[in-house]
Amino acid sequence: MMEIISILILNAAALLAAILLLWAYSVRIRDVSFIDAFWAFGMVVLAWATWAQSANPGARSHLILGLTTLWGMRLTIHLWLRWRAHGEDPRYTKIMASRMEKKGWSWAKTSLIAVFLTQAPLLFITCLPAQLGIWASEGGRTVIGPLGAVGAAIALIGIAFETIGDAQLNAFRKDPANKGKVLDTGLWRYTRHPNYFGDACTWWGIWLIAAETGLPGWISIIGPLFLTFTLTKWSGKPLLEYGMKKTRPGYAEYVARTSGFFPLPPKKG
Repeated sequence: MMEIISILILNAAALLAAILLLWAYSVRIRDVSFIDAFWAFGMVVLAWATWAQSANPGARSHLILGLTTLWGMRLTIHLWLRWRAHGEDPRYTKIMASRMEKKGWSWAKTSLIAVFLTQAPLLFITCLPAQLGIWASEGGRTVIGPLGAVGAAIALIGIAFETIGDAQLNAFRKDPANKGKVLDTGLWRYTRHPNYFGDACTWWGIWLIAAETGLPGWISIIGPLFLTFTLTKWSGKPLLEYGMKKTRPGYAEYVARTSGFFPLPPKKG
């Protein structure tokens, strides 16, 4: 038990150091929205840090590490390129302006407290299935059973779902004829947020793989639970849809006929 506590402490310290460096960069460029790209990359770093500190990582460790890396690097590159192409995310602009007005903080202080120091513990918690799963798969606890196989399949489905959804959205946005329109074809016909659904699937799948290790894996359920709550009830879907309803004609009708998270056939009428 002391071993995993030491690993988690070192991981948290490394994450905090990275977050502070990124905060300093945000102050320099006056933009915080690149933090979304680091959200995924940070989990890859935590997974690799845990794997590197494990004395005898086995097959399950490699599987969790591989899935986390595949998901995280794909999403990191996608979000980084999007940020470079489109600049500051309006959601973060509103968050910063609101906190600065209410608290009377400077831009730098608001960036540190409201964005970077908030993101760090949330990132760490979400990544617990990878961290605890990799550590608990040392030595003889390496055989991947039925639960792990199902988890891997769900994680791969999630990665594919998110990748396809992002590709469809990119293609839609690149067509000038679609300006001001709502994407309601492809995966977006069945869920308003295929990227969020893919994220949740990926981490529920990784958690199932970790759960085969016993108590450490089961405890890490806080990760996918928190991620799902964030995506569906907190800073994901609600915040994004609030802005879309105000700025995109036809979005309210799209909401009325299309599932908000789980892919389902669109409602008729």
